[in-house]
Amino acid sequence: MSEQLILVNEKDELVGFQEKLKAHELGQLHRAFSIFVFDSAGRLMLQKRALVKYHCGGLWSNTCCGHPRPKEKLSEAVHRRLQEEMGFDCVLNDVFEFVYKVRFTNGLWEHEYVHIFFGQYDKEPIINPEEADDWKWIDLEELKKDIKLNPEQYTFWFKKELAHPEFNNYVEK
Repeated sequence: MSEQLILVNEKDELVGFQEKLKAHELGQLHRAFSIFVFDSAGRLMLQKRALVKYHCGGLWSNTCCGHPRPKEKLSEAVHRRLQEEMGFDCVLNDVFEFVYKVRFTNGLWEHEYVHIFFGQYDKEPIINPEEADDWKWIDLEELKKDIKLNPEQYTFWFKKELAHPEFNNYVEK
């Protein structure tokens, strides 16, 4: 059976379930999460999405993202996915959430009620080649400059999350 996504309304309340690809074809609002892991120097761990991904392959993005499974707590899903994609786990804090919607050139949609998590980790990841082709630490100011120069090299949601006022409020604490 294919992976099922949790469909939600604008208040993040459960409204049903849908097969992952179908939800992305129809642009259905579903629950998701994005994880941002920083080291003790304040650098952000980026991952370069694997070319084999069904969308946005080869683009740089946040440390990890994904969807909780039906009946899976969000607090469990973030740790499962971080381990699956990047080969490590760390303490994660649910910082803020928001809704975004974008249509990709391949006709698929991302319409997510996304929960943003922050964590700290100082070692190197062991990336899963089915999920990520590369990774790096980057200073936030350097990252913002590169996004201005090369926006096409980064995922839409990553740029949206970085620009969110809550992101900056949290990072400046």
